[in-house]
Amino acid sequence: MIDHIGLSVVDYEQSKSFYTRALAPLSYEVIMEVSEVGPWAGLGAGGKPDFWIGKGEATTPRLHIGFRARDRAAVRAFYDAAIRTGARDNGPPGLRPEYPPGLRPEYHPNYYGAFVIDPDGHNVEAVCHDPE
Repeated sequence: MIDHIGLSVVDYEQSKSFYTRALAPLSYEVIMEVSEVGPWAGLGAGGKPDFWIGKGEATTPRLHIGFRARDRAAVRAFYDAAIRTGARDNGPPGLRPEYPPGLRPEYHPNYYGAFVIDPDGHNVEAVCHDPE
């Protein structure tokens, strides 16, 4: 189980604004900010920061970061919020069946996801694994 992840971002304020808005439908919010070594912002749900962003050089190579959504409506809300904040589309909300069968084992019949590109070029996803 992963406890937390952090990545450097080029424009801290822009990225903090992006992630605050894009992840709000997933119940994420800024839990804390640390300025002694940064600034860094810890975002999370339920009072625990598990996703950190901090001012620095861009994290390379670009990452794929997936956030679990409680339902398909939250996946759509994430996508809409991210696009409104300036993210680039990298796959609209929808089911991701295997293409072709066996090639993409991470996808299954209920894999409902949406993908956007954040301000630093990272592929950010919201996914729901539950049927309907």
